[in-house]
Amino acid sequence: MITLGEGVDRAIRGHGIETYPNECCGALIGLEGVVTATFALPNTTEEGPRRRFLVRPLDYREAERRASEAGAELLGFYHSHPDHPARPSQYDLDHAWPFFSYIIVAVRGGVPEDMTSWRLREDRSAFDQEDIA
Repeated sequence: MITLGEGVDRAIRGHGIETYPNECCGALIGLEGVVTATFALPNTTEEGPRRRFLVRPLDYREAERRASEAGAELLGFYHSHPDHPARPSQYDLDHAWPFFSYIIVAVRGGVPEDMTSWRLREDRSAFDQEDIA
């Protein structure tokens, strides 16, 4: 289970609205499965931000640095699926790491809807959905 601290749900959904019709992406920062902050990341994919997101190594390092400065750790990442369900795509599966949570918010017509969280299996074969509290 992943727990969203005060304002985290609103921040993720707000970022999805802000970037619609493109995907947003960001980092989840906290401790022991409790997300206390988000850190918006630029979506710099060369495949087009409408259907893809990419976390560059420089952005990953910056998210780790921010988490460390806050006395926390990087718990995972979030992104939006504009006009698509909040379920991981094959692209998401291909680019995920097994030790992080991945929150996806569906944004339909500029309005955030379902939000789900996923963890990659250690064998990288699939995601398992995790509860959000």
